[in-house]
Amino acid sequence: MRPKAAARAAVLTAIALLAAACAGPPDGPVESVRTRTPTALERAALTAHDVPGYEISGAASPDDTRGAPRADRAACAPLAEVMGGAPDDRARATVSRGLGSRRSPGLAVSASLSAYAPPDAGRLMDGLRAALARCGTGFGTELDGRRAASVLAQGAPAPVHIVVVRRGATIVRFMAINLSGKAPPDFSVPHDIADRQLDKLIRTTED
Repeated sequence: MRPKAAARAAVLTAIALLAAACAGPPDGPVESVRTRTPTALERAALTAHDVPGYEISGAASPDDTRGAPRADRAACAPLAEVMGGAPDDRARATVSRGLGSRRSPGLAVSASLSAYAPPDAGRLMDGLRAALARCGTGFGTELDGRRAASVLAQGAPAPVHIVVVRRGATIVRFMAINLSGKAPPDFSVPHDIADRQLDKLIRTTED
């Protein structure tokens, strides 16, 4: 997947218990964390007008995120943590949207924006790349004390696809899951959601 705002970025993908894609380096000017307040993030977040064809809400993610998942191996921790309500505990603020597709029943997507200090944003991306290299083929997770070998949709494993993009001090995350039990092998975050979110972030940053 190559969103327009990250066209020059190398994208890594692995599909197992989760599928993760980390895009970097940042495309565009480095922002001060002071400009990425919750109000600023809300202005940059998607609305129903931005993504016709999707029902949109303020939900944190397409599935249950009462806490950050814990990985069964320390090396995989960044990949598990990025599936939670915030990418990690260094996030200064996070605004999320949940999107349900009208065209593809069962497809649920989240798009979130998180404000960081610029050095912390860089460390997050470095940690994700290192974890993807070591754990990209899969790992076990535990959520609220319960071990989860995979996400289940109608009793069958459901692939989860995550894309993480850094723009200056802002981390953008997309997570898609197909709960229909009929996800194709090339299942991924819809391009229209990623493109429109990244374009809107750029516009609001430049205003």
